Amino acid sequence: MKPYKDMNLQELRAERVRLEEILKTFKDKNLNLLIARGIPSVEQVEVSNEMLDVINSKTVNISSDGVDCRNYGGGLTGIAEAKELFSEYLGVGADEIMVAGNSSMGIIGEILAHSIRKGVLGSTKPWSAYPKIKFLCPVPGYDRHFGFCEYFDIEMIPVPLGEEGPDMDIVEKLAAEDETIKGMWCVPKYSNPSGISYSDETIRRLANMKTAADDFRIFYDNAYAVHYVYKMVEILNILEECKKAGNPNRVYMFGSTSKMTFPGAGVALFAASKENIEHVIKGMSAM
Repeated sequence: MKPYKDMNLQELRAERVRLEEILKTFKDKNLNLLIARGIPSVEQVEVSNEMLDVINSKTVNISSDGVDCRNYGGGLTGIAEAKELFSEYLGVGADEIMVAGNSSMGIIGEILAHSIRKGVLGSTKPWSAYPKIKFLCPVPGYDRHFGFCEYFDIEMIPVPLGEEGPDMDIVEKLAAEDETIKGMWCVPKYSNPSGISYSDETIRRLANMKTAADDFRIFYDNAYAVHYVYKMVEILNILEECKKAGNPNRVYMFGSTSKMTFPGAGVALFAASKENIEHVIKGMSAM
């Protein structure tokens, strides 16, 4: 078929008629299709059913730090055993993680909103004090990340995503030139839709790059940290690389167990430097 760019007006009109006829045949079928991605099948969910039988009234309810898990106590960062388990999952210290809720999207949205309302650690003013703020958005990327930007009126700057990760020449240039670029979205492992994982060089450059904004943050959604596509891939720990680079507060890491056990009854994770965790907790404690 001739490329659209090579068609004349008459040919384009004929092609439109042809496509509308194809569309009509599908519409006439009155299909009711669920095309949402990432929803496990019934068979996948049933693999975890026996987990429902692990806890009963005779199970010990006191955590290792003496907190009665049946009561209000425990603090905002999560149960000690959960933090110990998932700090290993994300490769951080127990004082660098927060376990809260069951939706990583919920935690991402809340921390983004907090940054807009109050700023981040080291901010001279909240992000909302700027006429416009911007995020770097590797494309193709995750539509729900971009949906946050649309909701909060954050300008999105597309950056090509290749086999090694985002084009770092472009990322470094943009981040170094514009102080209104406050953040960047990253899915570092098995990124949708192509399944690429960031190279060591890309992660090191993200950790080391100069930014015009002192309060720049990488929103690092490591949704598939222990999953694999075709083969197991290991990537560098970006928090450790940020520490080595002298930028320990640059990255916010997120994850969840939604694709492991029961999507509606898992746990969501937020990891960052100890100082970032303490800063976020101050904001969340009011809520």
